[in-house]
Amino acid sequence: MAIRPILHYPHPTLKTTSAAVAPCDPATQAVAQDLLDTLAASPGVALAAPQIGYALRVIVVDVSRKNGEQGHGLIVLINPVILVLEGPKILREGCLSVPDYTGNVLRHEQAVVEGITLDGRVVTLSTSGFEALAFQHEVDHLNGLLFLDRIQSLSTDLFRRKTSG
Repeated sequence: MAIRPILHYPHPTLKTTSAAVAPCDPATQAVAQDLLDTLAASPGVALAAPQIGYALRVIVVDVSRKNGEQGHGLIVLINPVILVLEGPKILREGCLSVPDYTGNVLRHEQAVVEGITLDGRVVTLSTSGFEALAFQHEVDHLNGLLFLDRIQSLSTDLFRRKTSG
């Protein structure tokens, strides 16, 4: 469909709880395609619908876009939920919607995620490492949370990205 601009904090859509959607709805399919097109044109590995202006529960994740990462390949999930989190760990995290900063965030090494595919199948994915982080991050977007909301101390755990030049 279209490459959409990625919204930046403090855009209000990024702080909105997203609505559940029906996978068979043509509007859901269109949002999913916009997410896929926008992800393909971005340097990121995952996107959530709120990041491109839709407060809807749709995400795309493809950690294989990052060198050396495995995972499940390109995944589109509708109405995803995280069922299990294991192995808490503080990790450095960034976001396409907060391009100038990274931060230390408590995430989990393993995550079991359930959602609906574009063809209406319910899937349960056991994820680990960077892919688990990506799913946690994107589901947070659907709940109106940014990694900034998970930082314990803005003075010690938030970092300005280095810029080239």
